[in-house]
Amino acid sequence: MSGGGPAHGPELTATTAAGEAPQPVGVAGSVASTGTGPLLGGGAPTFWAKFSKSSPLAALILQRLGLSVALLFAVSLMIFGGVEALPGDFATTYLGQSATPQAVENIRKDLGLDRPATTRYVAWLGGALKGDFGTSWASRNSVSEQIGKRLGNSLFLAFFAAAISVPLAVGLGMLAVQYRNRMPDKIINVISLAAISLPEFFVGYLLILFFAVQLGIATFPATVYDSMSIGERLSAIALPTATLVLVVLAHMMRMTRAAILNVMSSAYVETAELKGLSGLRIIAKHAAPNAVAPVINVIALNLAYLVVGVVVVEVVFVYPGMGQYMVDAVTVRDMPVVQACGLIFAAFYIFLNMFADILAIIANPRLRHPR
Repeated sequence: MSGGGPAHGPELTATTAAGEAPQPVGVAGSVASTGTGPLLGGGAPTFWAKFSKSSPLAALILQRLGLSVALLFAVSLMIFGGVEALPGDFATTYLGQSATPQAVENIRKDLGLDRPATTRYVAWLGGALKGDFGTSWASRNSVSEQIGKRLGNSLFLAFFAAAISVPLAVGLGMLAVQYRNRMPDKIINVISLAAISLPEFFVGYLLILFFAVQLGIATFPATVYDSMSIGERLSAIALPTATLVLVVLAHMMRMTRAAILNVMSSAYVETAELKGLSGLRIIAKHAAPNAVAPVINVIALNLAYLVVGVVVVEVVFVYPGMGQYMVDAVTVRDMPVVQACGLIFAAFYIFLNMFADILAIIANPRLRHPR
């Protein structure tokens, strides 16, 4: 995710010899065959080779979809295997050190822990595909129902953080390019470097200290419940939203600035300058649209962080979201909840990145209009 240019954007390598079709290179660096790959039956191209040659854009998108699904499956194996490898046992933790071996064995049998790990993994994955993550060991409630309530709170927080940070980051990035190497650019860079250097829990505690404790104008803890109005909810999430905005804003702004600067030396930008267009208009109408691919990737990565990285922020502000739910489950070794939260976080991260890759592919005119 380099800031020096569209390192994540799709590129095109044209192979003009013998009239071959252009060969698209995927966003993550993987190459999709365009019909010059292995042949079957002594010269007959495969279905995928013919499809890739006739529709390279659709082939790349399908390839990204397939890779994302395969990656999510691999992550599910890692999550389940990691939980299995953890030391200790829920039955012993639940009953205490004075529990008899027979009582521990009864709890393990009741929870299905006496079954082989492969059997439990297949049952867990099959249930997860149907939206059923089983029953919480600690509360005996449905994990899916509990996650449904908590996930809504986390998405509510992430949505408002994204609604503020994304347009602000793009605007500040364009402003920094407009005044590059001058005082506004230097001020923006210093503030963004400071924001990147501070961890989110430290930023959160500083905001609590100043706005909740000393000034008394903000709500802490950030508790929300069903009967609250939208105004009360927005007031409750003001500090955690500000924390998330400060954490992701600087990174998105710096990457936007770097991506736009990378195309500012292009011939069409110089032509626009010679025509006498204003600097801000050149950036907005000529440079920014051609830097959209890396900017989309950066925004998608930070949106994924807003959903996945809320764990620390929710714990700091005692916010009833997915992160707080997962931390509470880890404390009591409630493994069905930990596995479900881990899989959902991974799914958000993987598919937001996949969505960014697909948008970057579609945004590339050389792939939309292959020669």
